[in-house]
Amino acid sequence: MLWNLQKARPVWITNLQEDEAEEMESPQSPGQLLNPALAHSVSVASCGNIFSCGAEDGKVRIFRVMGVKCEQELGFKGHTLGVSQVCFLPESYLLLTGGNDGKIMLWDVSSEVEKKQKSPTKPTHRKKTKRAAYTKQSGNTHVPVAGEEEHGKIIPKLSIEHGEKVNWLLSTKIKGYQNILVADQTSCISVYPLKEF
Repeated sequence: MLWNLQKARPVWITNLQEDEAEEMESPQSPGQLLNPALAHSVSVASCGNIFSCGAEDGKVRIFRVMGVKCEQELGFKGHTLGVSQVCFLPESYLLLTGGNDGKIMLWDVSSEVEKKQKSPTKPTHRKKTKRAAYTKQSGNTHVPVAGEEEHGKIIPKLSIEHGEKVNWLLSTKIKGYQNILVADQTSCISVYPLKEF
């Protein structure tokens, strides 16, 4: 929902369940249970007109506010369970996501957002891009994984196996270095360094 606070009423509403129904190519088979796309978390980029939404279906959706309406720019899936938290890093289009699957991922959506900002028409095909992905092995060391060539698909720049369902996350500087603070279902706050970014 996009609210007009002066008139205390919504000016734009989207239903993630309707978006999900449009994406399905084949009808649901009998006996198959569809988990509806419920919004869990929203984060606004520092530019003020781009926001992300993490949903129960494991997808992240990126929207652009244009006047009194919003348009979905991008949607991608990286978590096997619901996306419980989304958080844009300050002054960038780097997006942190945390999931019910215990994973924390860092996505760079800048090329997709900027591409669509420059071109009002949607492209029919996308260039192949080569991006490096990172995964957390043991301790706090991040080991690069072989770059994958994807056709129009966003891949995470960083993936951390946190192990517990992520209830909250935040990117902040501690002693001059960028870190991720994570709260889960335990009584501890975990801190992961973002040295590469």
